Amino acid sequence: MTMMRRMITMRRILHVKGDVMCTMLLLVLFCLLLYARQVAISSGWDRPQWKLEIHGSTSSSRTLLGASGAKGGRESQEFPSSPSEPQLPACKPQSKSKPPQAKSKPLLKSKGKSKSRRKNAAPTKPAAKPLPTMPPFDFEGYLKAKDNRNFNLLINQPEKCHIRGAEEEEGGEAPYMLIAVKSVAADFDKRQVVRRTWGKEGLFPNDVTIRTVFLLGVPRNRTALPLWDRLLTYESQTFRDILLWDFEDTFFNLTLKETHFLKWVNSSCPQVKFIFKGDADVYVNVENILEMLQGQKPDEDLFVGDIIIHAKPIRRRSSKYYVPEFVYGGGLYPNYAGGGGFVMSGHTARRLSSACQQVELFPIDDVFLGMCLQLIGVKPSRHQGFRTFGIPRPSAAPHLQTFNPCFYRELMVVHSLSVPQIWLMWNLLHDPDLSCHNRSSQTPSPFKWRGKMAEDTDYGEKRVFIMH
Repeated sequence: MTMMRRMITMRRILHVKGDVMCTMLLLVLFCLLLYARQVAISSGWDRPQWKLEIHGSTSSSRTLLGASGAKGGRESQEFPSSPSEPQLPACKPQSKSKPPQAKSKPLLKSKGKSKSRRKNAAPTKPAAKPLPTMPPFDFEGYLKAKDNRNFNLLINQPEKCHIRGAEEEEGGEAPYMLIAVKSVAADFDKRQVVRRTWGKEGLFPNDVTIRTVFLLGVPRNRTALPLWDRLLTYESQTFRDILLWDFEDTFFNLTLKETHFLKWVNSSCPQVKFIFKGDADVYVNVENILEMLQGQKPDEDLFVGDIIIHAKPIRRRSSKYYVPEFVYGGGLYPNYAGGGGFVMSGHTARRLSSACQQVELFPIDDVFLGMCLQLIGVKPSRHQGFRTFGIPRPSAAPHLQTFNPCFYRELMVVHSLSVPQIWLMWNLLHDPDLSCHNRSSQTPSPFKWRGKMAEDTDYGEKRVFIMH
């Protein structure tokens, strides 16, 4: 009987010990899981290390055109990377900011293995915040609607080209040069700096008169600029230089802006002698352009700028300047001028107005104008003073400051500058104390590009970059 009691007591003790051991084992496993999770968070193992990167075949998505022989631009914007500068590295959709680190640290000091692994492993780039993707352009819809090419002029300046003086005949005389600047409704600050600097209207030496107009369409996102129509109405009443058409102001509608402006010139400014047409983010030496035009006949064909030749259509869908083969099947574009700025005679503008009504609309305005020039048989002339890709920094002087009035003084057009830069450069160049020949390293005579035009000059082996 005593033996039986001892056996029962022993069994109960063993049963209790088993329960305690199981509980202890579960607690140990739970602690190990917590520790493993803490180590994973602190070392970044829970973040994905694999990601898909898609890069274009050229140095940047701004390279509007891949060209077998062309000029290098400041930023390699793919086509009209509008005028840019020479060969900057490709833009990658990677954020430079470091990923957020977990604030909590592991409880135990067992970092040796993870540190040695990080030293031996190749460094991985931090995950970038995904960039917003633009919806693909509806080329089929564009082709269906391309015959709708006549839009109403909402704000006009019918008296812009009527210059009246004491000795002039009734009805007025046309200006010597008309400055036409592409703009959008929201860019009031850019229009203001142009009005106060290189786009200033008035009477210049040798009785040269200059008038300025800004070319606009209707904003696509009208809620982003409340009362935009009143803004432009008041602006037009104040400055009398706004031309507004009722098509949407989008990138691919810049061609409509081109055709409607030429039509306006043909009807409202037919006697203008010369026209400069460009962007609002360029710096223009109007005095140099006037000097270049001396001796040129306004009743003959003239088209001068930064001419792009042997440019190829971009077939990469990720590019802003992508053009499918069913829209343009040719292997090369005709010669055309970088959209940052060019000069043409009034005679050429009137001929282009007629030609552009015959050429099918093309979504890239610079190329479209090249097609119109080809139709009328005018070969555009390249002038080295038109720097629609900016001023290149020489490879032998990587620290050279190119934003220097001594670089700009002999040029015609430089793209692209911000509003403060345009204002600053204007004042620097008009400073009576400006001196560019006081350095011992300067050559005996400065480079002069004025008056040098070449019709058949290629850009060599570099790629074409154009910026809008």
